Amino acid sequence: MILSVSLLLVIGAANAQNLQLHFDPRHTLCGNDVAPVNYLTGTFEMFKPDRWGTTFMFVDFDFNFDKRNIGLVYGEIAREFMIGNFPLRPHIEYNGGLGLVRGTSASYSIPSSYLAGFGYPFRLGNFFMGTYVAYKLNAFPKNSHDVQWTVTWTANLLKNKLSLGGFMDLWTENKNLTGEGDLTGKRLILLSEPQIWYNLTSHFSAGSEIELSYNFVNKFTESRFRALPTLAAKWNF
Repeated sequence: MILSVSLLLVIGAANAQNLQLHFDPRHTLCGNDVAPVNYLTGTFEMFKPDRWGTTFMFVDFDFNFDKRNIGLVYGEIAREFMIGNFPLRPHIEYNGGLGLVRGTSASYSIPSSYLAGFGYPFRLGNFFMGTYVAYKLNAFPKNSHDVQWTVTWTANLLKNKLSLGGFMDLWTENKNLTGEGDLTGKRLILLSEPQIWYNLTSHFSAGSEIELSYNFVNKFTESRFRALPTLAAKWNF
């Protein structure tokens, strides 16, 4: 356990903060049912270990509104706490965001979610891994009491010229968000975003992210698997 924590501290110190810019061609790939235009997404990401645990956060800015202004902001922040040599770490997390409806003056809120559970960091070969299981409160018009399982990974290969990373989330939520009508039961949602980066310098990287999802894009109208790649650049601070 001490070795795992030490390794996470090392990789966290090396990649504490970064800015990413992604070109997302989902309109070209899937048409208007997924996105009315292709667009850029800017991401600020931070991972900060300390003597008490780790903090992770990111914020996405989608430039998909009129005249390519920002049309959506979404963020997550998570904290895990170390308790001596106890192998599991208490995990708390908040997710939420705001968006604008293209072509109108209307806005909307992305329903917030609140998570609490336990995480476990470990190493698998060259990969630094983490996983957690958490209770998830989805703050829909009718609250949805759910569970989420997450796996994260990162690795530097080929003498640090190639970097891999990403996550996989699997969670449940109510099919009926408002509580009105006769619709009952839960839907299962999968979201994974593996990334690959070629490190041109110690600070600048070029690569791609692939959004793999089931029940996530247009999740309220269809059950469908999608794979949506991006072209991206990243600056590591």
